[in-house]
Amino acid sequence: MTTGTDAASTSELQSKATSTSNPPSPPPEEAVQQLKENAMSSFLSPEIMSFFIAGGCAGAASRTVVSPLERLKIIQQVQPRTSDGQYKGVWRSLVRMWKEEGFKGFMRGNGINCLRIVPYRHGSKELDTPKRLASGALAGITSVCSTYPLDLVRSRLSIATASIALASPTASSSSSSTLTTASSATLLNASSASTSSIPKHAAAVAAAFHTTSPTPNISTANVAGYTKADLTIMGMTLKIMREEGGVRGLYRGLVTTSAGVAPYVGINFAAYEFLRGVITPPGKSGIGRKLSCGALAGTISQTLTYPFDVLRRKMQVAGMKGGSIKYDGALHALRSIIKAEGVVGLYRGLWPNLLKVAPSIATSFFTYELVKDFLLPS
Repeated sequence: MTTGTDAASTSELQSKATSTSNPPSPPPEEAVQQLKENAMSSFLSPEIMSFFIAGGCAGAASRTVVSPLERLKIIQQVQPRTSDGQYKGVWRSLVRMWKEEGFKGFMRGNGINCLRIVPYRHGSKELDTPKRLASGALAGITSVCSTYPLDLVRSRLSIATASIALASPTASSSSSSTLTTASSATLLNASSASTSSIPKHAAAVAAAFHTTSPTPNISTANVAGYTKADLTIMGMTLKIMREEGGVRGLYRGLVTTSAGVAPYVGINFAAYEFLRGVITPPGKSGIGRKLSCGALAGTISQTLTYPFDVLRRKMQVAGMKGGSIKYDGALHALRSIIKAEGVVGLYRGLWPNLLKVAPSIATSFFTYELVKDFLLPS
């Protein structure tokens, strides 16, 4: 039997329990601040930061491994068809690059290329196909717009010391006639010329054709009008801003690049989904199969959207010293390339680009898993 005192005590305890389980809601300002703190703590959680760091390390490692092929691709994209001393063939071009510039030539522009990496995070929420396509395209366009100046500077650094000419055929003919006139004058005055003038003539030839000078003390960069300070990230950036219209010069070719993002994302997604059903059926989803699936999807999407990449590189170097070709826009550049080189001109450098897909994906996957396991031991 329950007495009145026991009933009152029971009622008081229930009231306290109810007030404890349902605390009064905080004011709106405090609620907003609490949500912000929770979101920040969730974003800066050890797991998310580990994904962030692992993604950055994977991107930097993959770009460094394929840096020689990436630089060769850029050189082959922008070199005119009629230029002397073209970089032809992958192996021969890599050997030539090593002989002319050594290991620095392989890594030229790789530092700023690593800075362009946008690390990614893994979410637990799955998105349907339209949302994945839209989010991928928007993320790609956003990253391109925010890092485009770095991409342009990377292109300039990659070809600043390459022994190729960036002049049009007309300019090359003009340079050749000038060189012929200079040679005739030299022959007429040969009797009074001293032997010490031979290196100067060698430098004149190198300057006219923008090739590596036969004199070892004359660097290609100096012949091309670039000082040692210009061949740094900051130096090249300031040079572009100083000579090509300020900050606007750093965004040359941005529209063309952005236009190529959405097709690339769509084709890559469609190819990956199709190949995943063929290469990685249920019960056969090993690492090798996944890497093959990603490599093939990347190869297909990059091949079909490769003309956008060529247009981007052509427009990025249009304002460089030593080049007389100027473009009024993407359509003008497209018409000029097709008129001068045909459709084949839109696929220059495709072979080294395809060769770097598989090692890039494999290095990225391996480095990501290695760093993630190191930061988040099971």
